[in-house]
Amino acid sequence: MQAENGKPTTVSSVSKELEAAADADMGRLDSQADLMASELNERGNWGGQIEFILTCVGYAVGLGNVWRFPYLCYRNGGGAFILPYCISLAFVGLPLFFMELCFGQFASLGPITIWKISPLFKGLGYAMVMVSLIMGLYYNVIIAYCIYYFFASMTANLPWSSCGNPWNTKDCLEVGQGVSTNTTNMTTTVSSAVTTTASSSMTTMLMNATNTSSRISPSEEYFYRKVLEMTDGIDNSGGLKWDLSLCLLLAWLIVFLVLIKGIQSLGKVVYFTAIFPYIILTILLVNGALLPGSAEGIRYYMSPNITRLADIEVWSDAVVQIFYSLSACSGGLVVMASYNKFNNNCFRDALIVPLINCGTSIYAGFVIFSVLGYMAHISGKEVADVASQGPGLAFIVYPEAISTMPLPTLWAILFFFMMMLLGFSSQFSIVECVLSSIMDDYAHILRVNKKREILMRGVACGLFFLLGLPMCTKSGHFLFDLVDTYIGGFPLLFVGLFECIVLQWVYGWDRFSEDVKMMLGKKPNIYFRIMWVYVSPFLMFAVIAFKFVLLKPHVYQGYIYPVWAQAMGWMIAFTPIALIPGWFLGRFCYDGGFQALKSSASPQADWGPANAEDREGSKYDTKSKAKALYGNGSSNPAFDQYSYE
Repeated sequence: MQAENGKPTTVSSVSKELEAAADADMGRLDSQADLMASELNERGNWGGQIEFILTCVGYAVGLGNVWRFPYLCYRNGGGAFILPYCISLAFVGLPLFFMELCFGQFASLGPITIWKISPLFKGLGYAMVMVSLIMGLYYNVIIAYCIYYFFASMTANLPWSSCGNPWNTKDCLEVGQGVSTNTTNMTTTVSSAVTTTASSSMTTMLMNATNTSSRISPSEEYFYRKVLEMTDGIDNSGGLKWDLSLCLLLAWLIVFLVLIKGIQSLGKVVYFTAIFPYIILTILLVNGALLPGSAEGIRYYMSPNITRLADIEVWSDAVVQIFYSLSACSGGLVVMASYNKFNNNCFRDALIVPLINCGTSIYAGFVIFSVLGYMAHISGKEVADVASQGPGLAFIVYPEAISTMPLPTLWAILFFFMMMLLGFSSQFSIVECVLSSIMDDYAHILRVNKKREILMRGVACGLFFLLGLPMCTKSGHFLFDLVDTYIGGFPLLFVGLFECIVLQWVYGWDRFSEDVKMMLGKKPNIYFRIMWVYVSPFLMFAVIAFKFVLLKPHVYQGYIYPVWAQAMGWMIAFTPIALIPGWFLGRFCYDGGFQALKSSASPQADWGPANAEDREGSKYDTKSKAKALYGNGSSNPAFDQYSYE
C-alpha cells in the first residue's frame, strides 16, 4: 500500500488512522449531544408531574364535553351510546393517546421537528400544527362569546330574561306567558329580527333554532339579535361587531399573558383552570338536581335505546367524539409530553387523563340534562324539544333556564365563568402547541434569548387575533360554524391514520417498542401492538370511508351555504391533509427522487432492435456508445454489461 505522500502505509498505521477518525467522529457526536441537551434545557420542563397531568386534563376537557357529548349521547341512544363510546376509547382513543405521549417524551421535540424520525413525512407535523392553528382561531371566538355573557351577567336582571328590550320583537314570549299559534305572523317577525332584508332561508334557520313553532324566547333573540346581530347569510358581512372584537382581544391578551414564559407559566395556571371547573360543575349539578323536572331530563339523557347500536352512524359519531374529547392527533399531546423527563411513566398518564376526560363528559351530561328537564317542565314541552348542542345549548337554552331560577345572576356568572375556564384550559395548550412547534423548528432564531421568545409569542398572538376578526363580524357566526364543522372531522382522522402508519409500519413496531422500553423499562404489551399496527388504523380508515359516503352540503339551522362557502369549507378541511403528500413529494424530489423517476422513465441501455446486426451504425449500437464514452475518459455503468474491444 502506498500513501498519498509516497511513503508506504502499514496495516498498523491504517488502524491508528481509523481509530483517530473514529475518535474525531465521537467527539463531534458528543458535541452535538451537548448542544441538543442545551437546547432541551432552554425549552424547559414541567415543574412537577401534577402540572403535566393537569395540563393534559385541561387540554382534553373543553367546551365539547359540555355542549357536544351530552347531546350526542341523547341523540344516539342515551345510555346505550356509552358502549360504542367506551369501545372507541379502547380501540382508538387510548392507543393514540399513549402513542403520542411516548413519541413526544422520547424525542423531547415539538410536532414539526420530531419528524426527523422519518423526514419524508414531516408534512404530518405541519398538518398537526395547521389543525391546531385553525382550531385556536375559532376556539377563542367561543371564549369571546363566554366573556361577553360573563360580563353581561353582572346585573340584577339578566338581559336575556325578558322581552321589551330594544333588540326584542313583538313575538318574543317569555316562559309562561302563553303560546302564539300564528305561524305566519311569527315567520314575518323572525325575519325582521335579523334584518329588514333577511332571506327566507335565514327565517327558517331562526325558526328551527327555537325547536318550536310556538314562540321566540328572549334568550334566542338576545343571542342572535343583540350579541351577534346576525345577518341573513355569510356573504353579507354587516360590518365588525366592536364589542365582540374587544372580547376577542381580551381573550388573546389572557392567552399571551399565561403563555408568556411557555410551560413555566402555563404549568402554574392549570392548577386553577383545570380544577375549578369541576367545583362549579358540582355546584350546578346540585342546583339542577333540586329543580322540578330534573329527574325527567336525566332519564332522557341516560335511557338506553339498544336498537340505535345497529346504526353505523352512531359508531362513527363515537369515534369522532373520541378525537374531539382527547384532542388527539393535533400535536398538543406531543408538545406536552416533550417537556416531560425522559423516564416519566407516560403509560400511567395515558390511563389517567382519558378516563378523567370521558368521566367528565358523562358527568357534564347530568349537569346539562337536569336543567333541560327543568326547562321542559316549566315550558310544558318534551325534553327532546329543548335539547340542543353547540352554541344553541350554551348561549340560548341553558341561559334561558338560568333566568327562571332563584338567584339567576349567581348561576349565570358561575356557568359562564366555568365555560371560560374550560375554554381557556384547552386554548392554552392549543396555542402553546403552535408556538412551541415554530420555535423548535427555528430554535437558532427564536430561542436565542428570553426576550426574543416573548416577542415572538406576542407577535403571534397579535396576528392570531387579526385572523380571528372575520368571525366577529355580523355574519361571522356563519364562518365560525363553517370552520368548526370542517376542521374537526377529516383532518384529525387523516393525521391519526398516517401517524399510525408511519410510526408502526415505516419506522416499525420493533424500533418504536424498543424506544418505549428505553423510557419505561419494558415494551408495550400485545394489546398496544394489535391496536397500533392493525385495529386503530383500520377503524380510522373505515370512519373516513363512511363519512365520504354520507357527504352532503353543510346546512346551519336551515341555512344552506352558497357554493363558494362550501368550497371554502373543503379547502379548510383539506389544506392540512394536503401538507402530508405535498411535503413527501417535495422532499422526495429534493433528495434525488426526481432524478430517480427520470431515470426509471427512460429506456434501459439494451433497448432497441433485438439482433445485434440490426443495431450497427444506429443510436442503438451499444458497442459504439461504450467505446465513445470510455474513449472520452468517462464512464457509464449502464453500458458496463457490454464487452468492447
